[in-house]
Amino acid sequence: MVGLQFLAVLTVAITDTHHLLRIARARHSSAMADPNRSLIAVLVLTASGLVGIAVDEYYTSNAIPDPAKGIAVPTIGFGTTGRDVHMGDTTTPTKALARLLSDVQRFEAGLRYCIKVPLHQYEYNAFVNLAYNIGLGKSGVKDGFCYARRGGLSTIATRLNAMDYVGACNAILDWRMVGDVDCSAPENKSCSGLWKRRLRLQKQCLGLDAMQATQ
Repeated sequence: MVGLQFLAVLTVAITDTHHLLRIARARHSSAMADPNRSLIAVLVLTASGLVGIAVDEYYTSNAIPDPAKGIAVPTIGFGTTGRDVHMGDTTTPTKALARLLSDVQRFEAGLRYCIKVPLHQYEYNAFVNLAYNIGLGKSGVKDGFCYARRGGLSTIATRLNAMDYVGACNAILDWRMVGDVDCSAPENKSCSGLWKRRLRLQKQCLGLDAMQATQ
């Protein structure tokens, strides 16, 4: 009797596995069949994407405290942070733009390492913008675009690598907090700009901007 029950459970498990494999293959075929998606290895941030990051981050000639972490993580230029940035530092627009480009290329390299599926250019631009703003993260240490503090890949990276493109784009909205403040809250006034940025990136990522441009 136990043997028959085991066989029944095993049959159900195999059937479910085959069903999941069919779904995964369908997603893979659909994405690979899309002629407008490119291998991430050949994608680079467009000029408009770089300008978008500069506008989103806005320019500061003097180092200022990070909105969430304060003077412990000063930011300068177009949102530049790092061990070489200190309170009291100054910069110029030319130097800040050069540093922005250098930092963006570093984030692009990080995305190519953790994301293994093809993307539309507009998806790629949106994800680089987000990664620049939130960081790549570190598995088991810090949440970010690629990795999670809980360990392993982040929700966005996990969904992308499973070719759940819509789910990955929607996960952009998970990044709505600045410290303990929920920027999506209607009563919030301190970081509503960040929430608008997330909404815009989600819309861009889903291709809604491109669809409207063709209508």
